Amino acid sequence: MNGIDAVLFDRDGTLVHDVPYNGDPALVRPVDGARAALGLLRARGVGVGVVTNQSGVARGLLSTADVRRVDERVRELLGPFDVWAVCPHGPDDGCPCRKPRPGMILWAAERLGTAPERIAVIGDIGADVAAARAAGALGVLVPTPQTRPEEVAAAGHVAADLTTAVRALLRGRGALGRVLADERPVAAAFGSAGRTG
Repeated sequence: MNGIDAVLFDRDGTLVHDVPYNGDPALVRPVDGARAALGLLRARGVGVGVVTNQSGVARGLLSTADVRRVDERVRELLGPFDVWAVCPHGPDDGCPCRKPRPGMILWAAERLGTAPERIAVIGDIGADVAAARAAGALGVLVPTPQTRPEEVAAAGHVAADLTTAVRALLRGRGALGRVLADERPVAAAFGSAGRTG
């Protein structure tokens, strides 16, 4: 499909609603369109995966078992993934896998048997896009009310929602732009009210 073999998603704030340092599977709620977006990719034979920072482990707020239980609940709700990577380290640990560093994306590419240049990464913050860029992958930002304006401004590709991002990727790189094809203006991705700044 025009150069993309797989799409890697951030977990919290992208596939599921962000609950800070969530260790409770009962609190997992998919974002609108997550099932549909994943279904579009799976139907086309495009690999899907997750790359997620979970610094709550390093901070002592979560155990690795907590993270596993939440991850399993995401799989129950959204279906199987071809690859799943978790970085449990904190921002000061120097881990090469913690986004915005590219380690998880490079590992996922190797596991999937494809080049990073044939992977897209979809996330809700600048670290997701920066990790994609550092790995040589294509980054797409899907902002939430918590996404900082400077992160939106710095992103090469911005989509209002997951389904829009995936449809543009399926159409090919030529469909990508600053605001993806068929999208509302970037400000509209936040809604008219509810942007907290």
